[in-house]
Amino acid sequence: MTLGRRGILAGAAAGVAAPRVVGAQGGAARTLRVIPQANLTSVDPVWTTAVVTRNHAFMIYDQLCAQDSTGAIRPQMAEGWSVAEDQLAWTFTLRTGLFFHDGEPVRAQDCVASINRWARRDPFMQVLWPAVAEVTALDDRRFRFRLHRPIPLLTLALGQTQFPCFIMPERIAQTDAFQQIRDTVGSGPFRFIPGEWNPGQKAVWARNERYVPRQEPVDGLAGGRTPRLDRVEWTVIVDSATSANAMTQGEQDYWEYPLHDLLPLLRRNRNLVVEQRLLDGTYGIARFNTLQPPFNNPAIRRAVAMAVDQRDYLRAVAGNDQAGWGVCEGVFTCDTPLANESGSEVFKTRNIERARAALREAGYNGEKVVLITPGDYPQINALSLVTADILTRMGMNLEVISTDWGTLVQRRASREPVERGGWSIIHTTSSGQSLALPVFHLFLRANGTNAWFGWPDVPEVERLRGEWVEKGADAAEGRRIAEALNAAAMREMYYMPLGYYWQPSAWRRNIQGVFRAPATVFWNISKT
Repeated sequence: MTLGRRGILAGAAAGVAAPRVVGAQGGAARTLRVIPQANLTSVDPVWTTAVVTRNHAFMIYDQLCAQDSTGAIRPQMAEGWSVAEDQLAWTFTLRTGLFFHDGEPVRAQDCVASINRWARRDPFMQVLWPAVAEVTALDDRRFRFRLHRPIPLLTLALGQTQFPCFIMPERIAQTDAFQQIRDTVGSGPFRFIPGEWNPGQKAVWARNERYVPRQEPVDGLAGGRTPRLDRVEWTVIVDSATSANAMTQGEQDYWEYPLHDLLPLLRRNRNLVVEQRLLDGTYGIARFNTLQPPFNNPAIRRAVAMAVDQRDYLRAVAGNDQAGWGVCEGVFTCDTPLANESGSEVFKTRNIERARAALREAGYNGEKVVLITPGDYPQINALSLVTADILTRMGMNLEVISTDWGTLVQRRASREPVERGGWSIIHTTSSGQSLALPVFHLFLRANGTNAWFGWPDVPEVERLRGEWVEKGADAAEGRRIAEALNAAAMREMYYMPLGYYWQPSAWRRNIQGVFRAPATVFWNISKT
């Protein structure tokens, strides 16, 4: 499959004539110049699940607790917590020395408001929330969860990486969870500089001088989040060849998601390091809009799946070297305890003719299909173009709209028909860690209007998710429920798993302290 790579390779071929891109701070030793994975258009990590927004949020906010490199939950803003003997009350105590960027102390009231806002949108906490009687502040440093029934997974929900519970000032956290915030005051290691934010071009953060890190080594996303840089500057560069030139010439310091075709070029440069920084593989998915024709019909969605060969998608992103990618035809992260292919036989079809026949039998009647693809996000763009090729060969009435990632993030929230600015199918990626368990598997959630974009409504999936919360601690029961979930997801086919690939990052050798983590973060990094 070559369609997804043509435009990408054309950009790479232009590398000889690529213009120079110089950071505003030149070679300032304490400024890290970054080429981010995508354009930052929303600064609200509750309103959107865009990873680029989450990366921004990890700089300006802090968490009550966080996952270490083993996945264990450790205190972060919290000094610790205690659990009542009957398991129906959890009391959290904040550590001292926590201040927001505006100089106000972090209080328990801020935590309560932040938890309440985040819980309305987090798929994990939505499952647990019916067991929560109330969350109340006891004083400025202590707050308490009072429960209807025990929730052993409470700290895992609060400290997860997929959709973190970031702590905001109470006045900001009182904003409705479905309304975007604009105020970026947090208490994290860096401060956002709104006056230097130009979406589509640049975003800047400065070191938070008042931040007091935990006095322990960083471990995954837990431990001492120490800001060792004065500034972090993101420069959005759409053309990958220009990005490669900026890295090799020393005009940029860190490239989050280099194009795989350019990795050999980067590796040949003695001044660059190219390594796998993220702990897990990057999983691609195609998401159907189940509210609007034609993909409100599960049979049509399954017909498309019959034409999918994950290998085509993975080669389009990561090339022919199979060491760089892997097929994974279930909904859970491969090589984890819940991974299974119950009901996944549809992905073994891999036949365009059978897919066409199934499409006719499903009653497709030429309805327009709008596929939105992000031209400035090469990996997701490549996935999108492979799907575009499949839909075209199946005979669907396809319109491909190429836009930037930030615009796609805004538009995917529309539930309107395609004639009024809606969409039919989009693509995105996620870390393997985020797909390992039913409770924080964003794409598996199927609770209608509260589900992720595409809004599938499958009560069986929701029932099984709740059952996993109750019984999943037993390995055999957890496995049984996971197989039932995979079968239900494959039958309804509201999203298509597209396999995984390994996404290295690249940085200059004078950048120190880069460590592996389940997310891209910039604390503990220095520049010599």
